[in-house]
Amino acid sequence: MAPHHLPFYLAPGSGVDPLMVVMGIFLVGTLLWVGTLYWKLHSLPERMAHKSQKLQFEFVAVLGLISLFTHMHIFWVAGLLLALIDLPDFGTPLRSIADSVEKIADSTPGGVGEAASTAQAGDAISPTPADKSGVAKEKEHSHV
Repeated sequence: MAPHHLPFYLAPGSGVDPLMVVMGIFLVGTLLWVGTLYWKLHSLPERMAHKSQKLQFEFVAVLGLISLFTHMHIFWVAGLLLALIDLPDFGTPLRSIADSVEKIADSTPGGVGEAASTAQAGDAISPTPADKSGVAKEKEHSHV
């Protein structure tokens, strides 16, 4: 009593439902696509901060991890805002100034730099009027 021509969406008597198989594949593909979209969106602040300074990038990365594991979106928003803001680089100019001052101190005749270079070579130096103890003072390096 069954009709001879069933619609394509009804399962035949063999038990394989082609529409369910197609929908299952579509569901798995959609889940993978949405998961990839989520991870790309979640890593957006880190990718933006990758071009900035190392310290700023590390802060943004830590905020992203905190937001991932705590599910508190305020950390992600803070990381995004921090990635958008360009923090000024104070370290490089100050390091350049310190290096230049150190070179100037080394190149002055009869200065501390010359005495230190002589002491490093292993030669005995005569005590200067400022140094009555006869002990050669080594040049102090600044770590600025």
